[in-house]
Amino acid sequence: MFCVPKHYEDDLERVYIPHGLIMDRTERLARNIVNDFGYEEPIVALCVLKGGYRFFGDLLNYISALNRNTDRSFQMSVDFIRLKSYQNDQATGKIQVIGGDNLENLRGKNVMIVEDIIDTGKTMLKLLDLVKDYNPKKVRVVSLLVKRTPHSVGYRPDYIGFEVPDKFVVGYALDYNEFFRDLNHVCVVNEKGKEKYAIPKSD
Repeated sequence: MFCVPKHYEDDLERVYIPHGLIMDRTERLARNIVNDFGYEEPIVALCVLKGGYRFFGDLLNYISALNRNTDRSFQMSVDFIRLKSYQNDQATGKIQVIGGDNLENLRGKNVMIVEDIIDTGKTMLKLLDLVKDYNPKKVRVVSLLVKRTPHSVGYRPDYIGFEVPDKFVVGYALDYNEFFRDLNHVCVVNEKGKEKYAIPKSD
């Protein structure tokens, strides 16, 4: 019933969260964030690349609309950081910061970290430790997805879009080895898709 690109039709188990539902929830998150942060001080929005870029863009568009359509407003700037913790569908156990701006401008600021998915929580805890080195005034985390997994360290972000089962989800910029980012919906990739796009293991 949902449109997916032809080249992915045989690689998906199911559409889990359709695009329209993502947008509705993102608008609600934007309202909650604006209400909680208030209008007194600027916010630095920090996007975790690559998987967070679509959620980040849509969330900021909704926040900007709220900023334009009220009698009060606040300044908002953006920064980006890139992390890597997965190969194929397995966490590597190593969290690499492989790109990002100079985070010095987070010092003394209100920071909103925008992430695509919280899995075990280890990656976000690592990032929070990194961000805290710059002594921000306040840090809040918003994640589109939180995975229900027995491997979780118990971390929960401040704002959650959806909880998802312990399956490998793709789409809406979430990837499997850089594939599936061009899906509009959040989907579950099947075993055929995992095999098709797997990175060969080195000896």
